[in-house]
Amino acid sequence: MSSQAAFSAIASPPEQSPEQRVVLQGVSWHQYELLLVTLGDDFPALRLSYLESTLEIMTNSPLHEELKSMIGMLMEAYFQETRTRFHGIGSATFRQAAKQRGLEPDECYCLGGKKELPDLAIEVVLSSGLIDKLDIYKGLGVTEVWVWEARKFTLYHLRSDSHLERYEQVESSELLPDCDIGLLASYIKLEEQFDAVMAFRDQLRAN
Repeated sequence: MSSQAAFSAIASPPEQSPEQRVVLQGVSWHQYELLLVTLGDDFPALRLSYLESTLEIMTNSPLHEELKSMIGMLMEAYFQETRTRFHGIGSATFRQAAKQRGLEPDECYCLGGKKELPDLAIEVVLSSGLIDKLDIYKGLGVTEVWVWEARKFTLYHLRSDSHLERYEQVESSELLPDCDIGLLASYIKLEEQFDAVMAFRDQLRAN
């Protein structure tokens, strides 16, 4: 597989769908890394997810970008208002050759100080994925993944049982136990970003 061939498969997505995805099988780790270097920062709307020789390439829609930015602003407001030390990494690419896994979260954070891998990752889902991102996150060892889909968050916490790791769906965050997820979700208002973030800050102070 050449990087040019991989890109040409998704360069002109149909207009009717907000996001387009293509899955390529039999992609080597070297080819995946080459594609990351080739695309670089020139195609910020593309997201690459790699899982054991399977590569998914997705084009992000403007709505997807708005949602991830809105959630990011609210998360940073929460950290600041509650004096929770954090290090934001945004949509940086995380990968581990030994686990044959790599991806770019929509938003991600280290709690405390900067670390090699984030503690918390956030995924915005507008359309069904063709690759299991939780499997990728599990291999990378990300403690919690929050998935925004259908106007609500679903939370997953990484468990280790008898040397086996799996994600368990949880009602509240174990990394941020004082974070009211329902309250956070209620302030995701794309048409009034500034007012929503300020109102969220006011609510946190009142609590």
